[in-house]
Amino acid sequence: MDLIGAEAVEAAAEGLRDVVAATPLQRNDRLSRRFDAEVWFKREDLQRVRSYKVRGAHTFIAALSAEQRSVGVVAASAGNHAQGVASACAALSVPGRIYLPRTTPRQKRDRLAAVGDGWVNAVVAGDTYDDAAAMAAEDAAETGATLVPAFDDPAVMAGQGTVACEAVGQLGRAPDAFVVPVGGGGLAAGCAAWLTQRHPQTQLIGVEPLGAASMAAALQAGGPTRLEHLDAFVDGAAVRTVGQFTYAQVQAAGVQLLSVPEGAVCTEMLEMYQSDGVIAEPAGALAAAALGRELPVAPGSVVVVVISGGNNDVSRYAEVVERSLVYEGRKHYFLVEFPQEPGALRRFLDEVLGPDDDITLFEYVKRNNREYGPALVGIEIPEASALTRLLQSMEDSPIRCSRVEPDSPLFGFLV
Repeated sequence: MDLIGAEAVEAAAEGLRDVVAATPLQRNDRLSRRFDAEVWFKREDLQRVRSYKVRGAHTFIAALSAEQRSVGVVAASAGNHAQGVASACAALSVPGRIYLPRTTPRQKRDRLAAVGDGWVNAVVAGDTYDDAAAMAAEDAAETGATLVPAFDDPAVMAGQGTVACEAVGQLGRAPDAFVVPVGGGGLAAGCAAWLTQRHPQTQLIGVEPLGAASMAAALQAGGPTRLEHLDAFVDGAAVRTVGQFTYAQVQAAGVQLLSVPEGAVCTEMLEMYQSDGVIAEPAGALAAAALGRELPVAPGSVVVVVISGGNNDVSRYAEVVERSLVYEGRKHYFLVEFPQEPGALRRFLDEVLGPDDDITLFEYVKRNNREYGPALVGIEIPEASALTRLLQSMEDSPIRCSRVEPDSPLFGFLV
């Protein structure tokens, strides 16, 4: 399989010069101080469509023939790829149809219509992304419209790779490390194509969600392989199978891959919001979440981190906070068997909980026992080390308590 080179990325950059924003490269004081290094954020969340996806979509559609453009394009996406295609269609005056699963929030549909500026029709079809993708492929086969891949295409990869050459140009020198999020692999592949030829001394690091490490699985298997189990929380990077083209490029470049727990991504999202004023979606915070966790940062080093997108739904922040607390060891759940007698709850509060512990969930799970009333109790503690004290207090108490372990089936219904 042929690989793309730095020239393809540079040609894509020239084609995007007047249509895609040169997003800021900003020094991040929080992480720079933490590691005594220079950490820079490449702010792709500040694109017009709030993600880098427009770079690949525009490059792909711009390369179509006049006849192909007249017939139009189709795509399937419930997220950033859809907006990237819509923006490209509007800029290039190409009609498009984008298939969305029924679960797509109305706000995203409205945003798609605004970005498409009359050139794109949203088709809501199917209950899942796979349903929508199948219908988009069927549409392309029947109408002759061109299917716009989200990542697995040389032109798309070249467009995504312009993030790297733009960032290095803004920095004025090659960084020691360039850190990108990895889903289907288009961004990593495009950046690898350019960096390995123009700045081979720069270490390219790809970061995947722990529950969706499909590129790592492909490298281990010797080719793209389908993940049977997928944690879709980091939705912008939750891909079951990476592309053939992207896999080949990443494998040939020897990109270093890391996996970060979804809870760590949530913690980084909150830190970016509270300390940096950056509203990132989960995939947008994915690369930054690796720093100091899975990825050591050498003092004095220069690190560029791609903040890939900012299309975050504010309604998800409750789950973000919850996952972060669990990851940090500050949120725990217990099944507590309260004796059905006056004062039982008061004794639990006085004898088991510490002064800074907080009950965040209390729900009886069975009410037909005359002697005991089992309750599901969520407790937030001030720091992870306080768990030892809490468990000891429970053991010493006559009230029976059992912890709901994070790997139990019940825990999956709580977080």
